[in-house]
Amino acid sequence: MQRKDITVLCWSVIVALGGFLFGFDTAVISGVEKAIQSLFNLSPFWHGFTISSALIGTLIGALSGGWPADKYGRKPVLFVIAFLFAFSAIASALANSLPSFIIYRFIGGIAVGASSVVAPMYISEISPARLRGRMTAIFQFNVIFGILIAYVSNYALRDINADDWRWMLGVGAIPAFVYLLLLFLVGESPHFLIKAKKEKSATQVLDKVFVGNREARMEEIRESVNRKKEKLFSGAFKKSISIAFLVAMFNQFSGINAILYFAPRIFELSGLSASDSFLQTALIGLTNAVFTVLGLVIIDKVGRKKLLIAGSIGMCVCLLLVARIFYLQLFGGYALLCLLIGYIMFFAFSTGAVIWVLISEVFPGNVRGQGQSLGAFTHWFFAALITFLFPVVVEKSTFGGAHAFTFFALMMLVQAITVWKYFPETKGKTLEELGRELASKR
Repeated sequence: MQRKDITVLCWSVIVALGGFLFGFDTAVISGVEKAIQSLFNLSPFWHGFTISSALIGTLIGALSGGWPADKYGRKPVLFVIAFLFAFSAIASALANSLPSFIIYRFIGGIAVGASSVVAPMYISEISPARLRGRMTAIFQFNVIFGILIAYVSNYALRDINADDWRWMLGVGAIPAFVYLLLLFLVGESPHFLIKAKKEKSATQVLDKVFVGNREARMEEIRESVNRKKEKLFSGAFKKSISIAFLVAMFNQFSGINAILYFAPRIFELSGLSASDSFLQTALIGLTNAVFTVLGLVIIDKVGRKKLLIAGSIGMCVCLLLVARIFYLQLFGGYALLCLLIGYIMFFAFSTGAVIWVLISEVFPGNVRGQGQSLGAFTHWFFAALITFLFPVVVEKSTFGGAHAFTFFALMMLVQAITVWKYFPETKGKTLEELGRELASKR
């Protein structure tokens, strides 16, 4: 690996730590949701609303993350995101009423939503085409690593005292402050600098990260970001919009957030003790991390499309077998754990590794911020919807869980067919090439 590639890797890893905080924040709630339900005596409706309050915040963060990144730069917005993560972790841990808890979790959700827009966009813009899939997928790896650490942290803190849930939430402030400090080490995106007419600064950044003809690369970026201003929904970008919408929607219709948020409860439904449920949830988090690394390693070799199709078929089979367990009440043993681990394996190297890469690739520079916001908003809208409805559906009837897993399985079958018939392959192409190619398909 060349010296400039190492700089790209270092900057990508630092910025992708926003993904770690994203993953930690979204998964840590799995360890506290039952304590919150008991503490505030919540009905299924209010339980679902409270747990999904952070996800509602992600909708705001996803919608609003793109324009300040375009106006003020990627780096300043990342600083704000880091601060919001730290504030939300501390304030949520100290909350003594349901309204304050919901508000502080909502603020954390804003940070999650904004990070899912700005961090992948930044990484895709500093990375060469031959490395872009792997570099952008580092964000998803950090999401998964954050989820794993949240599960391990929850397991370690589960019996610390009567208010162990406060420690589970508050410990998230530590990596948030580390992220805040490390951001001082990265440069600004050359795409933003050229758009802001700061070409000297852009030249300095490209000297650190780009291998090849720098002037030709600057001209290519210049042409992309200075292209005539168009509205995202003008009709020129309908192919890009549909791809971003579909990959984000199917990511959530896989059921991943329902499983990650409510994993301990799912295992307890199968008859495991609370302690065993926390431990098996940590095993799922570890599997998620290992196979996300696999996806990260092969995404630029195999391509986005093949990964999505293979993963969709594998997830469909695993989810149908999980649904069968719930329909027939065949609990006991390790069948449920094995199937959910199998599901996580297929999810991690496919849609888990691909989603943020693909969304960051399919929009040209003059609408990339808007497009990234659209993709992230779609992801978080369906995440909030699934997280809100899942506990209601599960508690409504004996076979609620079975119905939910059957729905998720069918959606993965639909995803496999959709990707096969409609999605392009994006590996090995520059962002500017992809922007021209997809925008021309009207």
